[in-house]
Amino acid sequence: MTRFRHIVAIDWSGASGERHKGIAVAMAEADGGAPKLADHRWSRGEVLELLLDVPPDTLVGLDLGISLPFADCGAFFPGWDASPPDARALWSMVDRLCEGDPHLAAQGFVDHPDAAPYFRNGMVEGPHFRCDGADHGRGRFRVTEAEQARLGCRPTSNFNLVGASQVGKSSLTGMRVLHRLGGRLPVWPIDPLPRAGSVVVEIYTTIAAMAAGRSAGKAKMRSVEDTNAALAALGSPGVAGSGPLDDHSADALVTAAWLQTAADRPELWAPDAMSEEIAATEGWTFGVP
Repeated sequence: MTRFRHIVAIDWSGASGERHKGIAVAMAEADGGAPKLADHRWSRGEVLELLLDVPPDTLVGLDLGISLPFADCGAFFPGWDASPPDARALWSMVDRLCEGDPHLAAQGFVDHPDAAPYFRNGMVEGPHFRCDGADHGRGRFRVTEAEQARLGCRPTSNFNLVGASQVGKSSLTGMRVLHRLGGRLPVWPIDPLPRAGSVVVEIYTTIAAMAAGRSAGKAKMRSVEDTNAALAALGSPGVAGSGPLDDHSADALVTAAWLQTAADRPELWAPDAMSEEIAATEGWTFGVP
């Protein structure tokens, strides 16, 4: 029996505006049962309120990058003297430089003259988007993303802000939320896993889909039938209904069901490649052993 009693899986969005079809929240009981979708058009601010008021002993999975690459170049922003020393300082910087952006957006950070050269934004690739001697072809990766690739996933650099698979703005907006938690909800592995209580982890919904028997290239589900097939593969009851279902909702539902079983796997809380320094700077994706 897991020490967690509740599961929350959140598919995230870094899009502009207040409310987002790309944010989906699914909830489940840790000891089993079908996950349930919170039928609501969420804002990032409302998700922050949800996180600050989760029930005791809740495992929360957020589908975003909780930090940026650090280990490859020895810094988040090599050559910038204000480059933060760890993830919490990075969250603080992002939130401070975006204080004029409404709805917890992050445009102020990617447009900042000192930060912009590290990102690929639209047609412009900043001169520091690639790290000399540690380029992965698609920009810089965290250690956990390199490990994701070894699992068969197709990770994208958090410094990439363009394309259908970009995760940069999702990650940066998420960092604003994490900063505003103010330490009231631990974020693993930036914070150690507490013996009791609730905790937030970074998730990658493709890992849950692969655990349900889908390939990385076909991880997205867009119908109730496909979602229920994935849930059944995870040993979970299905959800009611039939026909089309947006992929954000499907991702949240399947990941919530996967977390019901993955939460009890000790190796997922102690990845071989995660050192104390990597935990403090880059963080990790739960589910990558």
